[in-house]
Amino acid sequence: MVVTMLQREAMPIIRYRIGDISSLLWEKCNCGRTHPRLQRLTGRVDDMLIVRGINVFPSQVEHVIGELEFLSAHYQITLDAHNFMDRMQVEVELDERCLTDDMVELGKMARSLDNRLKDVLNIKAEVKLLLPGTLPRFEGKSKRVIDNRVYD
Repeated sequence: MVVTMLQREAMPIIRYRIGDISSLLWEKCNCGRTHPRLQRLTGRVDDMLIVRGINVFPSQVEHVIGELEFLSAHYQITLDAHNFMDRMQVEVELDERCLTDDMVELGKMARSLDNRLKDVLNIKAEVKLLLPGTLPRFEGKSKRVIDNRVYD
């Protein structure tokens, strides 16, 4: 990627050798240096999912879940295809402190997560709220994405 000095806004770049996705910062550093710097990494190319033509990173979903206090950190993304159209389902466990039998409150929680995911990802995801301990636990790296898409 060739960058000229006239391009001063942050632009997404991919470091091809190692697969990191980041942006360049053109502002002067606090230490006084003026050369462009890399922003924090926003993801990796191999973690990226393409759903209905939109790039989705599981870290984006994780960030949204972390914003909502009624959800725990345990989630799973399931992808499948129906009539050649990708569908994304996000299953999330409720936080034990926020369990309720009130269906209206549960509906509000689900809509809140649904709306926030749509704002961040720019696609609609089916949301399922689960009881704590429902999703499988893994030793080591957890399997958060299940891709069942098959196109014939």
